[in-house]
Amino acid sequence: MADKAISPNIFKGVISELRKVAWPSRKETLHLSLVVVIISVLLGLYIGFFDYIFAKLVAFLISFRS
Repeated sequence: MADKAISPNIFKGVISELRKVAWPSRKETLHLSLVVVIISVLLGLYIGFFDYIFAKLVAFLISFRS
């Protein structure tokens, strides 16, 4: 495998493309981050609730069998 040096032109292209990106505002970033955190917490509670219910159900069925 031949070692090729990275051309400085690549970095110029990368910087040029990064300038074209439509970056979100600070307010939008904070708002969307809050939405992600809230949805993550709600989803965790939802999954935790059903995990608890199914664990109790399995424990009941195992104790019922004995």
